[in-house]
Amino acid sequence: MDRTARYLFSNFLGTFASLFATLFLIMSIVFFIQIARITSYIEITFIELFKLYMFMLPRVLLFTVPIAFFVSLALMFFRLSRENESIVLFTLGYSPVRIAKFFLIVSGAVSIFLIVTAIILIPTAAELNSNFVSYKKTVAKLNLKTTEFGQKFSDWMVFIQNEKSDENGTLYEGVTLYSPKEGAHRFVLAKNARLTNNNAVLEFTLSEGKIYDMRDASWHKTDFGTMKISTAQEDSVAQTKSFVQYWQAMSEDKKRAKDFATYVLIALFPLATTLFALSLGIVTYRYEKGFVYFGIFGVLFGYFTLIMLFSSRVFIAIAAIFLLFFIASIFSFRAKILKRY
Repeated sequence: MDRTARYLFSNFLGTFASLFATLFLIMSIVFFIQIARITSYIEITFIELFKLYMFMLPRVLLFTVPIAFFVSLALMFFRLSRENESIVLFTLGYSPVRIAKFFLIVSGAVSIFLIVTAIILIPTAAELNSNFVSYKKTVAKLNLKTTEFGQKFSDWMVFIQNEKSDENGTLYEGVTLYSPKEGAHRFVLAKNARLTNNNAVLEFTLSEGKIYDMRDASWHKTDFGTMKISTAQEDSVAQTKSFVQYWQAMSEDKKRAKDFATYVLIALFPLATTLFALSLGIVTYRYEKGFVYFGIFGVLFGYFTLIMLFSSRVFIAIAAIFLLFFIASIFSFRAKILKRY
């Protein structure tokens, strides 16, 4: 790597680092919200929350690195053009073709890293995440909260008015359970209840309550002193599949096939759009001040729209969308850059 290449690369890294940090923070917040939904039915510690986030990290990287790479490359060259440094580089004999070859090598390396992330790391992390949640269900108590609607215990909807702690653990007071079934509805009202985990079997022990069964026009009421409702969780954690086994399910699982096409196309995005970034960033600043931002948005919108529309066709979509943008970027680079500089 010569001095000019090092200069360009260091400028690119500076722009990339700041933009990547911003996108990484935004995506992390989005995935943290998804993780937080797990806490609605199991209790986890802060360390376990961090572990779940680490399982999400490959997906966060896959969605942030390609966008940050493309936008950073375009904005870096736009800044050099604004300061007339790109013209100086061309005048000193550092041709646009040489710059393009250098950044194509860089983007190729980035895309290879992202493909490994998409095909190997994401499936492995997804399996570990699923097994971790299954394990927590077998050892942790159900995370029921007071005065909250929408909580579930097995097939029952649960509402709790109050809770308090005593020598035997947590005592729930004013418990209401509702089981909606086709042609029948069942309400259970209990003065208090306790929840225990016995060898991966969650058991709800209700005291001093009433059961209301409603079937069409007939209603039945039953009083009880003590009633137990149990639900068995999985008592074993599934063996983690290899990434090959994970993706072999594409033939039967349409969503997984679509995910494969989406992940691979996102991983190829830096390589497919490198020349677009150069075409948008290298400008005559006096005449093309604002076009770079519209161009960046247009490329991002076009690429990801095609992914959403055609990713269900997997290998055809991967080849067609990648080649379409890569070839279009070559023509754009020739027409906008090579004919001028």
